[in-house]
Amino acid sequence: MDTQQPIVYKGQFGEFTITQSDRQGVIIYRAGLMIAALSFAISSTIVLWQGNHPALLQALSPLYTLFCIGLGISLLSIHIYMVVLHRALQAFWLVGAIAAAVVAHFYAEPFALTLYQHPITILGVGFTFAALTGLFFKEAACFNRLETKVLTPLVPLLLLGHLLGFLPVVGEKVLLAVWTVLFIVFALRKAFQPIPPDIGDKSVFTYLKNQRLENA
Repeated sequence: MDTQQPIVYKGQFGEFTITQSDRQGVIIYRAGLMIAALSFAISSTIVLWQGNHPALLQALSPLYTLFCIGLGISLLSIHIYMVVLHRALQAFWLVGAIAAAVVAHFYAEPFALTLYQHPITILGVGFTFAALTGLFFKEAACFNRLETKVLTPLVPLLLLGHLLGFLPVVGEKVLLAVWTVLFIVFALRKAFQPIPPDIGDKSVFTYLKNQRLENA
């Protein structure tokens, strides 16, 4: 029988402990990130090396679905002090997912080919990547990781570059390759990071929750 006492942490607004449920939440968050990163990496590899192969282009649609599911799981379980920001990222993900479903339904081409040949579709699907960028920004601000500090401006640069047409094809491929590598690096580093930092200062969450209840 495990009789080990939980560690008591000193937060900004009082003491707190980390429960097994807290740890499971972080594990789910990181698992979602890994699913998203691996799906994105496989998709990007197909695009960069076999972008004209019809069968492989068809495979990008389920891979994108896995990417969206993984990101959605992470956005549900991520710890963010600002509730408004957390809900905004989730709303962006939802808008992007709906837009992707609409694009996949109304265009005959494979999903990835539609995005490439009809850049205007990025205005809708891009909300998913706006949510991903917000996640990268949060991680950069909290943990000062180099890969997320690079990914935060890189993702909108690539998407806007393709939407507005100011990036050459070679430039798009280079940015996509860098994005893929750094996304995998980020997910792997998160997998081996200690769990408590991802939970954050629970006393802040409690304080903010009490403030909302008092103002309700």
